[in-house]
Amino acid sequence: MTPPLHPAGTVAGLQTERLNLRPLTLDDAADYWPLVRDAEILRYVGEKPCESLDAVRALLRDRPLADYANHGYGRLAVTTREDGRFVGWCGLKYLPDLDEVDIGYRFLRDCWGRGYASEAGAAVLRQGFEQLGLQRIVGLVVPDNAASVRVLCKLGLRHERRLRLPLHTEEIDLYAIARAA
Repeated sequence: MTPPLHPAGTVAGLQTERLNLRPLTLDDAADYWPLVRDAEILRYVGEKPCESLDAVRALLRDRPLADYANHGYGRLAVTTREDGRFVGWCGLKYLPDLDEVDIGYRFLRDCWGRGYASEAGAAVLRQGFEQLGLQRIVGLVVPDNAASVRVLCKLGLRHERRLRLPLHTEEIDLYAIARAA
């Protein structure tokens, strides 16, 4: 599968009943920092905590901002429509090791259990299928992450297989959903 390419600068934002999703910027670094330094948030993702705002800015440059430039899509900042508060991220990412497009999400701990991942994820899946023309989207999850497994299943993804990715010490489960015919 070749990842869909869209011109840089055309990363589309999304809106749901309670949330706005928009491209991340370097100005989001301070709000983003808890997502990459809180041990409980990082528990299932296999990343080392970012120790400084400079490290967060570098991560934003190297990951979502690079994805926007290379593919025209990526992880999006999620804010509440009510007050504009940054609550996490959700979006798509091309995974060259698997030749798949992955849906991912991460939210601040005080936002867990509010349905934000499911709400944002549903909008991102629609965007992937309807606007980007994807035929298939996967979700990767550590088997012990029951909350994330529930979100993927609620979004309609189904378990396909267990695998081990390069640079990961744990096995992960791959869930997938195909575009409706």
